[in-house]
Amino acid sequence: MATSDNHSAQASGIFRIGDDLPVQRLGFGAMRLTGKGIWGEPADVEACRATLRRAVELGVTLIDTADSYGPEVSENLIAATLAPFPSDVVIATKGGLVRSGPDKWDAIGRPEYLRAALEGSLRRLKLDHIDLYQFHRPDPRTPFEESVGAFAAFRQEGKIRHVGLSNVTVAEIETARRIVPIVTVQNRYNLTDRASEDVLDYCTREGIGFIPWFPLATGNLAKPGSVLDQIAQRLQAAPSQVALAWLLHRSPIVLPIPGTASVSHLEENIAAAALKLSDADMAALAQAVA
Repeated sequence: MATSDNHSAQASGIFRIGDDLPVQRLGFGAMRLTGKGIWGEPADVEACRATLRRAVELGVTLIDTADSYGPEVSENLIAATLAPFPSDVVIATKGGLVRSGPDKWDAIGRPEYLRAALEGSLRRLKLDHIDLYQFHRPDPRTPFEESVGAFAAFRQEGKIRHVGLSNVTVAEIETARRIVPIVTVQNRYNLTDRASEDVLDYCTREGIGFIPWFPLATGNLAKPGSVLDQIAQRLQAAPSQVALAWLLHRSPIVLPIPGTASVSHLEENIAAAALKLSDADMAALAQAVA
């Protein structure tokens, strides 16, 4: 397997969120710094803290979390481990989901709830403003425009620097942009799940950062003898590393945030930034999925 000893996130290149927040394109997702079902404290807190510290050492400058991870556990752990944050590190968090138990997620987009969620994140992260605050998921019981309007108010008040969306359609992005500038979109997207292809293409055209969640999925593509397996063997890499490299090659606005609570797994993920895929590799992977 490719290792990270000689590599860092810097190999992934830089993207400027909102044109004024430069981050290394390969970031870190902090959802897994929690218990089973993204609920409660992690089994090994010290391993999680070591992973966060190692991410920064390896040049990661975008750390993505949410108030619902735990809930509150991920944000608390990030602050306890890294605050005061290095000046080049961007902490992105989200509001708009509530938890009633392991693996249970419910959307709440009421403006008054979102304000309370933001204040909680500011307190836990020990920040006076959040650089990138994302609406976690549209709430079918609250008009989308009302929810986005709350984010616009937070930005006007200086509590957040930039607004991002998550789990949205192109139409919803366009609706939101009529209310407030949108600098990132975070949707599920990976080698085997291209349902948000139109969203990615839209973000590419508009210069909006696209943060794919669940980026490591490879499914049957990783079976022995598959196209992905052959490419991975040629590059002396893991299939998951090729999946990350594919995302980085897919568009210059893609910002993968693979998550883990293991230093060794983190190092393997970051090493993917140095992998070079050819046009033939990209075409072969596209054909394999099709």
